[in-house]
Amino acid sequence: MQKRILSYDLGDPICALATPWGTSAIAVIRTSGEGSIELVSKIFSRPEALKNSKGGRLHHGFLISKDTGKPIDEVMIAIFRCPHSYTGEDSAEIYCHGSLPGIRSILETLRNMGFRPAEPGEFTYRAFMHGKMDLTRAEAVHEIVTAKTQKAHLLALHRLGGALEKTLQGIRSVLLDLQTSIEIQLDYPEEDAPTIPIPKDSIQNCIVSLDRLLQTYQEGKLYQEGVQIALAGRTNVGKSSLFNRFLREERSIVSEIHGTTRDYIEATVSIGGIPVRLYDTAGIRTSLDPIEAEGVKRSLSLIDSCALVLFLIDCTDPYLTDEEERFIARQGNRVLRVYTKIDLRKDWYSQLNTQAQIGVSALTGEGFDRLLKEIETRLKEGLQGGTEEVLIESDRQKELIERCRNALIGFQEGIEKRLPLDVVAMDIQDSLQAIGELTGEITTEEMLTRMFSRFCVGK
Repeated sequence: MQKRILSYDLGDPICALATPWGTSAIAVIRTSGEGSIELVSKIFSRPEALKNSKGGRLHHGFLISKDTGKPIDEVMIAIFRCPHSYTGEDSAEIYCHGSLPGIRSILETLRNMGFRPAEPGEFTYRAFMHGKMDLTRAEAVHEIVTAKTQKAHLLALHRLGGALEKTLQGIRSVLLDLQTSIEIQLDYPEEDAPTIPIPKDSIQNCIVSLDRLLQTYQEGKLYQEGVQIALAGRTNVGKSSLFNRFLREERSIVSEIHGTTRDYIEATVSIGGIPVRLYDTAGIRTSLDPIEAEGVKRSLSLIDSCALVLFLIDCTDPYLTDEEERFIARQGNRVLRVYTKIDLRKDWYSQLNTQAQIGVSALTGEGFDRLLKEIETRLKEGLQGGTEEVLIESDRQKELIERCRNALIGFQEGIEKRLPLDVVAMDIQDSLQAIGELTGEITTEEMLTRMFSRFCVGK
């Protein structure tokens, strides 16, 4: 298949649907670029209102077909003037009815008027190119759109607010000062200029800041991408009932008949702000039924790929077979034993608490909050996150921060070994190069295309 080449030509006026394709009360169609307001005014029932409008004004009227002269839709149009717009260009946003035929008619009319369909992420690309945001904020836009939980949305919102950019610019400022002092010493003989001491403490502080950012990476990935968790165990231990308790709806069929769940069922839930893909798997047992046997086989394969396995044990029959014990042992630290149906054995549940075990009743909800807390603790085990204001999840950011840190470590070692200044200066240059690529002060067209092509059209 031929690779698609994206066209981010800033000279073209562009248009795109900013809301999902589907029937809705209101849909938003965005336009941007030089002459975009004038082009939209040509199909608006009050053209002069748009042409003479100040930025930040809303106008009511009708879009008119150039071919038939008849109304396409009743709309509201918001006008944004350069540079006070999302893209930094003149732009008009059309708020129309969410009818699919109407949306298609408007987009087709705009294209006939001279607008080019926007490429994925092109509006944010233009915002970056016109200095409205740096690359860390641009990435945060994509992370907000793709956030699966409120926590992930909040963390991305902090990055969009510039928390990461501010941290990086602070480090950059220290390195620029150091680079300047080194260049002075290289350009002037010692007899003409005094030796300027190397700010070792400042360099070490920069390394500490970079280390702190790197420590947040796994936590950032956890909140953005989430994990898979499987409910496992023999038949009729309450997997489907607990699955429904997680979802707060009757999704899985609950029955006393063994082997009801023939294949795994999946759904997305949020646990402690972490997006979790939860699987209700087939009961683990040997079956002569070929359909059930295939379901068990698929479930076992799925379980191997999960970050956490909740192995459910019926507390009315808590004794495991050798095969079940071997299964649990194979899962290692990924397994969490959960005793179910504790509403049927109140006395035994008190013993579970004493033994620091997890027990839950899917019927009454007893013990469920404690189970959620234990799952959250397990998923976050070993993480050394920073504050919510400064947290990274991008592979690109991680790689460049590591490159900057390694260059500074190299600079420190060079100073300790008393290497010539012109040699260690290359490490400072490399660290500044990495920060420049992080914030977008240093870019390539290939890198920008790769980043923004991940965005949705209309953003």
